Amino acid sequence: MAQTQKQLMLAGELYDAGDPEIQAEHAAAVAWMARFNALDLPIDRRHALLAERLAFAGRGATIRPPFHCDYGFNISLGDGAFLNFNCVILDVVAVTIGARTQIGPGVQILTADHPRDPAERASGLEFGRPISIGANVWIGGGAIILPGVRIGDDALVGAGAVVTRDVAPGATVVGNPARVRA
Repeated sequence: MAQTQKQLMLAGELYDAGDPEIQAEHAAAVAWMARFNALDLPIDRRHALLAERLAFAGRGATIRPPFHCDYGFNISLGDGAFLNFNCVILDVVAVTIGARTQIGPGVQILTADHPRDPAERASGLEFGRPISIGANVWIGGGAIILPGVRIGDDALVGAGAVVTRDVAPGATVVGNPARVRA
């Protein structure tokens, strides 16, 4: 039996993002974001909205609006995780953010990827590679985390860094591309 485009997406395989089922899921996320990003919602109501849409929203997990994502249902936030204003998560596959991790304003976490071969890329198909961010990580404002990256517990990512490779537990990375600070 052939897999649906959504099943292909969730498996990290090439898929068509224009598929009606995927477009309906994105439309539902857009409607959810409109409610979540509304002004003057108390913290407990925002957390209830996170729990409604995300795969998991741990106790005390907080996202300050505005917040943008593709679907939401592929995002897991550990207890006490914090995302500041204007974060973007392209969650075509799993994004896991550990407990007590702090993410600065304007950070982009991007699982969506595209074929490297120009002819294959011209087909319009895309795929995703999951991102895992450990516990007690600090990611500075404006950093960009690229598809497939794993960031270990207690790591620091400097403001504006472009993280293209895994970051070891406890490491500090800065720059574009992000490199371990000596």
